[in-house]
Amino acid sequence: MSDIPYKEKGSILHPLKTLGFFARKPVTEPFGARPASANYRGFHVNDWEKCIGCSTCQKVCDNAAITMVQIPHLPMDPVKGIRNERPAIDYGRCCWCGLCVDICPTGSISLTTEYVHTCRENELDSYFVLPDPNGIHGQHFTTGWDKTADADLVDLERQPMDEMEPDQRNDNFDEIVGGFTSQQAIIEASRCVQCGMCHDSCPTHMHAPEYIRAIWEGKAEEAVRQIYQSNPFSQVCGRVCTRRCETACSIGRRGEPVAIRWLKRYAMDAVSDARIRQIAAEDKVDYISGKKVAVIGAGPAGLTAAFDLVKKGHEVTVFEAMEKPGGMTRYGIPEYRLPYDRLDADVEVITSLGVQIRYNTCIGKDVSLQELERDYDAVVVAIGLQKGRSTRIPGSNHRQVKKAVSLLRKITRGDTFDVPRSAVVIGGGNVAMDIARSLARLQKQQHGEVKITVAALESFDHFLADQEEVTESREEGIEILDSRGPKQILIDDQDKLTGLATLGVISIFDDDGRFAPRYDDNDEQIHPAEMVVESIGQMSDVSLFGDALTERLEWNRGRLKVDENGRTSESWLWSAGDMVFGPDVVHAVADGHRVATSIEQHLASLEVKQ
Repeated sequence: MSDIPYKEKGSILHPLKTLGFFARKPVTEPFGARPASANYRGFHVNDWEKCIGCSTCQKVCDNAAITMVQIPHLPMDPVKGIRNERPAIDYGRCCWCGLCVDICPTGSISLTTEYVHTCRENELDSYFVLPDPNGIHGQHFTTGWDKTADADLVDLERQPMDEMEPDQRNDNFDEIVGGFTSQQAIIEASRCVQCGMCHDSCPTHMHAPEYIRAIWEGKAEEAVRQIYQSNPFSQVCGRVCTRRCETACSIGRRGEPVAIRWLKRYAMDAVSDARIRQIAAEDKVDYISGKKVAVIGAGPAGLTAAFDLVKKGHEVTVFEAMEKPGGMTRYGIPEYRLPYDRLDADVEVITSLGVQIRYNTCIGKDVSLQELERDYDAVVVAIGLQKGRSTRIPGSNHRQVKKAVSLLRKITRGDTFDVPRSAVVIGGGNVAMDIARSLARLQKQQHGEVKITVAALESFDHFLADQEEVTESREEGIEILDSRGPKQILIDDQDKLTGLATLGVISIFDDDGRFAPRYDDNDEQIHPAEMVVESIGQMSDVSLFGDALTERLEWNRGRLKVDENGRTSESWLWSAGDMVFGPDVVHAVADGHRVATSIEQHLASLEVKQ
């Protein structure tokens, strides 16, 4: 104090000056809520119609302020990527950072300019709020912080992949899609918000979020390990899966869904076949159970069941009528979509675990079902849908009217046949596109030009084939006609097929939803052709059962009827795959898992009885 100059110390009487304030009149100003700024981050609102319950907001919240709450009366549809959950906000934890808004895939959440809330008596939990479109107090407030393109935390566009141009691919069966590079895969994986919608919608419930995260972290082997937890046909599914997961992807609500299928392919291609076999064997038991299981059909369903059962220590023998494994994935899918060496790689993983496959063995001819019942503890029938259906229109029994599945089998096996200079394909599914594109390639090789027409009942808005298949077919010179129904095969006086007559479609189903097409007789078109290919559905060859067993088994519209575990009405017999649920690779894999679980329980019960 002594160091301060005297003139700066002030007077000792200065504090007495404050007494003057007591003589002044107080000034009272009414207090009201101040208007918030345009971008103010106040209380949340959530549009429940837009919200799909993906929980991405919960995952991004650093303060753990968001809890997903189940709302029973809201819709729940895993296939479409919809959960009946909505986010609740704990305002005791919330810091109003706005990350929940920025990352919301649907844009359902926003922050309003409302910021005043007082906890009243007996409302100690009133700071834990389940936001809806009406806001915390049911009063309308302007939006403060909302999702914008600049604030979006996720890239809405996929990484592009190399793909052969039409003029490079239309005369050969080389694989069209080149796949992701490691850098592309990492960037694409970074788009995943780990919501798990893909896991819910996948028939096999693949660990997609886990393997996508592993790819993002640069851990390809860990990605493969996660993949093999649920799918031993991932080389196949990484190329031709129906990718229901992508339909459910939350990112796809506003942008392009994460390329889950192509990321699976990347992981499988990034790891050597030898290492994949080692990873697949990591959880195989080290003992032999002494139980024997027979599987009929070396397609995805049968081999998946064999994969699961052999890992449990059981002896599994697969009986295959063809000379090579894969079922319809080999004999029904062209190699430009699924290189057969990749299919073989999947099968080699399964056989490396000890599964035995007996090729060229026809059940009912070379070996009877009665023998299998006698010699094995359980039998699985997974023979797929190897026979095509007929339109039964006039002329459909002509020798130049072919079934798509039979013709694809010929092409796969390398069998020679007269490639027509012109052809019409009846059907609008992926099989129709596959045979059309395969014939187009053979036409290009042998005749130098493509003359293929596809006629489908469905309109383009309801086409059964994947859009990419339709687009690529057109790029390859194939004409695709929608809303056309077959009327008759045209045959001249020399018994030569000359084309197909079609009619315009009025409707496909009746008022009760049954298949009953109606046509416009005044809208007839003639499509010249040397060959007509029917691709309107498939069915199983059930002759292996014999008359007596066929009579005892239960059937549902031509398909074998099973219980929820895949077991037929015969206690020793299970069935899985396309012959039960229809053509779908990933569903067949899921079905194989289901049947294997049921058989494992059955074999365990046999041990208890002994």
